[in-house]
Amino acid sequence: MPELSPRRRLLVLAICCMSLLIVSLDNTVLNVALPAMQRDLDATTSGLQWTIDAYTLVLATLLMLAGSTADRIGRRKVFMAGLVVFSAGSLLCSLAPDLELLIAARMVQAVGGSMLNPVAMSIITNTFTDPRERARAIGVWGAVVGISMAAGPLVGGLLVESVGWRSIFWLNLPVGLAALLLTLRFVPESRAPKARRPDPVGQFLVIVLFGSLTYAIIEAPEEGIATSGPFAALALAALIGLLRYEPRRAEPLIDLRFFRSAPFSGATVVAVSAFAGLGGFLFLSTLYLQNVRGLDALHAGLWMLPMAVPTFLCAPLSGRLVGTRGPRLPLIVAGVAMTTSALLFAAFDAETSDGTLFLGYVLFGVGFGFVNAPITNTAVSGMPRSQAGVAAAVASTSRQLGQTLGVAVVGAVLAAGVSASAYRETFVSAAVPGWWILTGCGLMVLVLGVLTTGPWARRTAERTARLLETKDVRETAGIGA
Repeated sequence: MPELSPRRRLLVLAICCMSLLIVSLDNTVLNVALPAMQRDLDATTSGLQWTIDAYTLVLATLLMLAGSTADRIGRRKVFMAGLVVFSAGSLLCSLAPDLELLIAARMVQAVGGSMLNPVAMSIITNTFTDPRERARAIGVWGAVVGISMAAGPLVGGLLVESVGWRSIFWLNLPVGLAALLLTLRFVPESRAPKARRPDPVGQFLVIVLFGSLTYAIIEAPEEGIATSGPFAALALAALIGLLRYEPRRAEPLIDLRFFRSAPFSGATVVAVSAFAGLGGFLFLSTLYLQNVRGLDALHAGLWMLPMAVPTFLCAPLSGRLVGTRGPRLPLIVAGVAMTTSALLFAAFDAETSDGTLFLGYVLFGVGFGFVNAPITNTAVSGMPRSQAGVAAAVASTSRQLGQTLGVAVVGAVLAAGVSASAYRETFVSAAVPGWWILTGCGLMVLVLGVLTTGPWARRTAERTARLLETKDVRETAGIGA
C-alpha cells in the first residue's frame, strides 16, 4: 500500500468505519425489533435466536476465509464485494414473507458482512503503521460500535413503531452505497506480499464445528438430548479434526502457532467472553423490556441509552490508554464493570427496580466500551503485516462466535425455565441462570486481562512473532515451512 497523507488516512478510516456502522447497527436495531418480529411471524424463542445466530454463525465461519482471501486477491476488491452482498441481503431481509426466508436472507447478509469488518481492520492496520496512531484509529473504530449501540435502539424503535420492523433493514442501503462509491474513489488496493492458498478442508471443519455446536445448544430445550446430542458429538469430532489437520498444512486456514502468543490467545478468549456477554445481555434485556415491562420498541430503545452512551464515550478513551499504557488497564476496567453489572441482575434482580436497572446498564456500557480496543490491538500487534488479515479475522471470528454462543446459551437457558402460560411472572426467575453465565463471562475478561498482559505474556508474543517472521522468510525464499 502506498504511503498516504494524514488527511487521506483519516478518510480511509472513516470509510472503513462506515462498514462497521452498518454491520453493528444492524445487530442493535434487530434486537429492538425482536418482539415485533415474534408477533408478526409467530416465532418461538428458538426462532428469535436463529434470526440473530444465523447471521453471526455464518459470519464466524467465513471471516477467516475472507481475511486470507483479501490478503491474497486484494483487500479493496473483497471489501467492495462485501458491501454489495451485504446491501443485497438487507433488501432481501426487508422483503422476507416468513421466518424461514428471513433467516435465509440474514445468512446472505452474513456472507457480505464476513468481507467487511476483518478486511476493513486489515486495511486500517496497513494504513496506520505507527503503533500509537494505529491504537488511536482502533479506538475510533471501537467508538463506532458505541454510536451504533446509541443510535440503533432509538432509530430502530422509531422505525418499528412508525413503519414496521421491515424498515430496519432499509438503513443499510444508503450507507452501503455511499461506502461503496467512496471506497472505489479513495481506498488504495493492497495485498499481502505472499498469497496464501485456500484451505477447503479447514474451512469445512470450521463450518461443521460452529454450525453443529450452535444447533445443539439452541435446539436442546425443545428437541431434547436425543436430537441435539449427535450434533454436539459432531462438533467435538470437527474440533479434533481441526487440531490434527491444520498443523500439517504449510498455509492453514487457522495457523495454530498464533496461539503460542499469550496475549493473542488471551485476546481471543476475551473476545469470545465479552461478546457472549453482549449477545446474552441484549437478548435478555430486549425481551424483558418489551415482553415483561410492556414497553413499546421506542421506549425500550430509550432504556438502552444508559448502556450505549458509556460505550460510545469509553471506546476512544480505551484506545488512547492502549496506545499509551498498554491493554492491561482497559481490560481490568472492562472485566470489573461487566462482572458487576451481570452480578446485579443475577444476585439482586436488578430488573425489578429502575435504579438498579439503570446502574446495571451503565456498568455494562462502560465495560463493553473498554474491552474492544485492547482485543483488536492485541490481536494484530506483533504479528507480521503479511498476516494482518488472518490475525484480524481470528479476532473478529472470536467476537462473532462469542455473540453466537451468548445468544444460544442464554436463550436456551431462558427457554428451559420460562413458562409460556405465565411468561411475565416466570421471566425474571428463568433469566437468573443466564445472568450468572454472563457474570462468568465478565470474570473471564478480568482474569485473562491480568494474566495475559504482563512481561511473561509479552515475551511469548515476541517469540511467536519471530517464529512467524522466520516462516515468512523461508517460504518467500522457497525453502518451505
